[in-house]
Amino acid sequence: MENPHPKKEEYQVEQLERKVSSIPSNAEDGNLLGPRRTYAERRLVRKLDMRLLPAIVVIFIMNYIDRTAVTTARLKGLEQDLHLDDIQYNTILAALYASYCPAQIPSNMILNRITRPSFYIGACVVLWGLTSTMTGVTHNFAGILACRIFIGLPEAAFYPGAIYLLSRWYTRKELAFRSAILYGGLLISNAFGSLMAAGILSNMEGKLGVRGWRWLFYIEGAITMLFGFFTMYLLPDFPHNTRWLSPAERHLAQVRLSEDAGEADEDTNTDTAWSGFVLAMKDPKVSIFAIMTCSQLLGLSFVNFFPTLTATLGFSTTISLLLAAPPWILATIVCCLNAWHADRTGERFFHIAVPWWGVMVGYIIGVTTMSVAGRYVAMFLMACGYCGFALTLVWVSNAVPRPPAKRAAAIGIVNGFGNIGNLIGSFTWKAVWGPDYHPSMYIGLAAFVLSTSLALVIRVMLVRQNAQLASAELEGEGATRERVEDAARLEGISVKDAIERRRGFRYLY
Repeated sequence: MENPHPKKEEYQVEQLERKVSSIPSNAEDGNLLGPRRTYAERRLVRKLDMRLLPAIVVIFIMNYIDRTAVTTARLKGLEQDLHLDDIQYNTILAALYASYCPAQIPSNMILNRITRPSFYIGACVVLWGLTSTMTGVTHNFAGILACRIFIGLPEAAFYPGAIYLLSRWYTRKELAFRSAILYGGLLISNAFGSLMAAGILSNMEGKLGVRGWRWLFYIEGAITMLFGFFTMYLLPDFPHNTRWLSPAERHLAQVRLSEDAGEADEDTNTDTAWSGFVLAMKDPKVSIFAIMTCSQLLGLSFVNFFPTLTATLGFSTTISLLLAAPPWILATIVCCLNAWHADRTGERFFHIAVPWWGVMVGYIIGVTTMSVAGRYVAMFLMACGYCGFALTLVWVSNAVPRPPAKRAAAIGIVNGFGNIGNLIGSFTWKAVWGPDYHPSMYIGLAAFVLSTSLALVIRVMLVRQNAQLASAELEGEGATRERVEDAARLEGISVKDAIERRRGFRYLY
């Protein structure tokens, strides 16, 4: 369609180019953005991979070890010592999500506005490690319930915050694999957490007159606090202010993301935490993503009962914990391969939905046989289902890319509301339904049917939005125009070229 105001747009472009050309360039920046650009970019990504990824993976391992320690402690007398019945036990599992879910939205909004996310996330890690340690001194239902509620608040800062932090450093085609490596920390924590718990519970029982399950909280909580202090040094902040990058590397980091979306990955003067939240709430994709995530996490809620499920195979406590490890090791490998292929192809829907379908097959096996081999194979399929969830917030980040304030709020909303599925799931694996847990598996099957349907709706919406982008010329006015101007400044190109590049942006589906 022909532009009805060509002279007006030409004048706007000229004005913006005049502003951009007035900004002085840096010689070192020119070197990194010139012939040495490819080498410099690879070096930057490698530096991020070597420092950022190991830090958040270790933190995520401790995050889930601390969160699920109560399910392992159940095998060694926690319920008996604290005089918990089945309802009370399920309540302490659900209590964490009562604080964890709503806290994620304001936490991500805060994270987008502060200048040092490394300190913020590190402090939260120390706090939840301390709370986990205090769980070991509880003597009744009220005490452990309070610990579970309070541990959810600092934990809420980590996973959605880590995904948002990754999205501030990696391009769309790099993000899925890095997020899968992060989520591999969760998956491998289910393996190493079981192995660590087996060692602590078998060797520390009665030491200094303390029960083994209490030692479990003391040791794992202390390790978490130690890593929390290291986190403050290891994690980066944002591309414009990370201390351990040179000015040229910080500039290059901003240019990469600007080129990826055709806009600078920065908020404008009118973008606030509240405006980002409002924009996210108005976007129908965010609401559908939130319900989809809630449904899939309800289907995946077996994770909180995995040691209990392996115990139904009929082996001793130590053997049951050891048997819980291999499914999660396989899931970690599959998760990384799945995400790597998602980055290579740019496809999202099938890379998320196919692992869900594997869990559905596992549930079908679970309700049709009680054989040890069949149910153990089903557990491998169930564990691999988390490969789909590992890419969910990546898809949210791809589907709601700008402004950053909106993206941060959207990630918090989706993961916060989505974890209500875990809260509901705490009551869907009742002890009275064991050892077959058929009703629990039927609920999981229904949840995955719903989540698959909603994921398909999102895919159709993104296909239509891409068709609209292809047929319409983006004028780049308002907030978008400001970020296009910033992109031109960062990349050292004309505003007109930046607008043309912005027109090439497409959503990944």
